[in-house]
Amino acid sequence: MSAGDSVPEGHPDRLRWNARYAGGFVPSFAPHPLAVRALALDLPDGPVADLACGASGNALLAAARGRRVTAVDVSELALGMLSDEARRRGLESLVTLIHADLAAWPLRPCSYALVLCTGWWDRDVFVAAADAVTADGLLGWEALTAEARQARPDLSPDWCLAPGEPASLLPAGYTVLDQHSRPDRHGLMRRRLLARRQ
Repeated sequence: MSAGDSVPEGHPDRLRWNARYAGGFVPSFAPHPLAVRALALDLPDGPVADLACGASGNALLAAARGRRVTAVDVSELALGMLSDEARRRGLESLVTLIHADLAAWPLRPCSYALVLCTGWWDRDVFVAAADAVTADGLLGWEALTAEARQARPDLSPDWCLAPGEPASLLPAGYTVLDQHSRPDRHGLMRRRLLARRQ
């Protein structure tokens, strides 16, 4: 596991997500439907970035299809679970794990055929992610919307998409393939985006 930018031990996101993954959490490693759809479309050659990956199956699905994957998360516990599963499936040589705070981790422009993030939101990181997609590559994102705060008033507005986001934040040169909102299994509204860089 690469250190990326060091994440302080007391970082609130690190503590919050490590608490979630501790205490008997058993990941399913099922890929997110957005990852399944994106990886079924035409993609240029190049690696995949899975941002705020957690212990998800997105990175594993991309690696199983022969893609090199950079999986970034603030929780070393989640990355440890993902590392163990990648090793179990014989995919560890294709998956690079980065323990980092995404808000401080530099995304290199025009570096990835596909950038995915399926459970986290930060406007600045989204803008950097859009810039990190190569020509003809895809950007897939899903996050909670502002409507989710009606059911969960404790949610920070900074964690939630405003109306029209994230498509409204895309730079010129992107075509939106799909953007729609839907409730998750907890009844919280999420919005999903899939866009191609021309």
